[in-house]
Amino acid sequence: MALETTPTEVASIAHSIQLAVAPVFLLSGIGVLLGVLTSRLARVVDRARGLEDRHLAAEAAEAEDLAGQLGSLARRARLMNTAITLSTVSALLVASVVALLFASTFVHFNLALPVAAGFILAMFALVGALVSFLIEVRVAIRTIHIGPRAR
Repeated sequence: MALETTPTEVASIAHSIQLAVAPVFLLSGIGVLLGVLTSRLARVVDRARGLEDRHLAAEAAEAEDLAGQLGSLARRARLMNTAITLSTVSALLVASVVALLFASTFVHFNLALPVAAGFILAMFALVGALVSFLIEVRVAIRTIHIGPRAR
């Protein structure tokens, strides 16, 4: 028993696929952002591990400086974790929107409100992730020391 489809049904499915393509590109962009964020987090963690080892063996003056650097790295790691979490939430919401757009072809319910709400929430989560990333970059720039340090 073969499933028969009408040209109208095929056109409807094709239209749903077209609607889902733009959010899929957004998913791709969020994936790239997640790659950048996780790479930055890994660098922060690696740097913190090295400083923790030095901090244990440091004398009082150096230990105080290292403690300040470790505090800054801890703040950066929290900001990166927030950005990664919000980016992941955004990606999950966008993926849900894509599924709803495609499902709307087969389900005879008005899914406009869930689709719109999911997309709006995804954008808010993405904005939050980008703000967290921006703050992390600002914290990183504040701690940069270029040139020789006075001892």
